[in-house]
Amino acid sequence: MIHEVDEGVRLLLAEEGIPGNGVELAFDAPTKEWTAKRNAPTISMFLYEVREDHGRRRTGTIEKVDDDGTVVGWLSPPKWFQLSYLVTAWTNRPQDEHRLLSEVLRCLVRHERFARRWLTGTLAELDLSVTFETAVPAEGRSASDFWSALGGELKPSIDLRVTAPLAGDPDPAGPAVAEGLVLRAGPDLSGADGEPARRLRYEGSSTAEGAGFAPTRSRPLPSARRRRGTTPR
Repeated sequence: MIHEVDEGVRLLLAEEGIPGNGVELAFDAPTKEWTAKRNAPTISMFLYEVREDHGRRRTGTIEKVDDDGTVVGWLSPPKWFQLSYLVTAWTNRPQDEHRLLSEVLRCLVRHERFARRWLTGTLAELDLSVTFETAVPAEGRSASDFWSALGGELKPSIDLRVTAPLAGDPDPAGPAVAEGLVLRAGPDLSGADGEPARRLRYEGSSTAEGAGFAPTRSRPLPSARRRRGTTPR
């Protein structure tokens, strides 16, 4: 799912003409080593945190059916995660970096969710809304602490937070019943042998002849019981 969100972000920006001619889009961490190797203007979309959205957790299962409407399995409900990106621009001049960052900001604030044409893989199959927030404050850390952890100097950035579903685990259904249930009766209290085994047949799903349940052996109705002090009628 994470790589599919990356692709969604790339397609969103590409539709708006970003990053543009001569500018690259990277998902690398903007460390000192990466900065030293960079040889072209670059927009960095660094994923720095993945956190589950517990408020959207659900229980139960979802049925999966084939074209005929037959249940072929079950699927646990998807779990939702928040993916936080640090968006920065890298050029040789601060003015050019600000221009690139402004273009990215203008593109992102125009939308609140990914269009279906930007979704691929499991995100497209689930057909659920993938939303995002732009320029949200980072939780639990300051900008200076973040850049210190990366080993670089403080730099203007945009925080992008995407909320996306992770598909649940499938549980396939077993094969359809092909034979009826076999019933066997044991000896009764008097020691007499029980009835012979009988097979219950199901219409359309058994190789046995006939339709529906196999007919049971006809039995005589019980005789009327005589009450004490009366004569049978």
